Amino acid sequence: KLQGAPVDLGRLQVVTELEALADATFLVEAVVEDHEHKASLLADLDRHAGPGAVLATTTSSLSISKLARASGRPERFVGLHVFNPVPRMDLVELVFPPEAGEETRERALALCQALGKTAVEVPDVPGFVVNRLLFPYLFSAVELMSETMMAAADVDRCMTLGAGLPMGPVALLDFVGLDVAQAIGEAIGAPVPEMLVELVQAGSLG
Repeated sequence: KLQGAPVDLGRLQVVTELEALADATFLVEAVVEDHEHKASLLADLDRHAGPGAVLATTTSSLSISKLARASGRPERFVGLHVFNPVPRMDLVELVFPPEAGEETRERALALCQALGKTAVEVPDVPGFVVNRLLFPYLFSAVELMSETMMAAADVDRCMTLGAGLPMGPVALLDFVGLDVAQAIGEAIGAPVPEMLVELVQAGSLG
């Protein structure tokens, strides 16, 4: 949905076969945060998409350059890192591989603008900018809970009321998904709290 514009349900299509994407001009994958899964899907999309289509990934921590090479079309590839909750968060981190052409860059920026988002081009480093800085903080909240036995709601209340944050760190981890948080922590080299690892292993993912 474009910001401020109604959704034309007559133009929406739900498809389950990659062959149906042949006429798409901008394809965005949003599968599990794992390089092999994403690389495999992107390679399949390359085989089914038209030659002028741009491929994009929503990874929040993986190497854009590696995914671009795996896609088979690094000159038409971009990382589009959106933030949850998507309807409320304005930022999109734009990450380009070195091979990305000027047309790809312009089309990616135009898409963000059409969606009513603010795009900031960031370097292709693990976690980019936001997650690189954010997840050590989130993990420190979990460690604090482990050390002090504070309730999650109290930790969140301290940070929302005391630091003016829109969402507390524990609530945000719950929203992101603990398995995704663990994957991001491992990608950026931030120690993942044992409590979080145990919850993931138990299937409690948020």
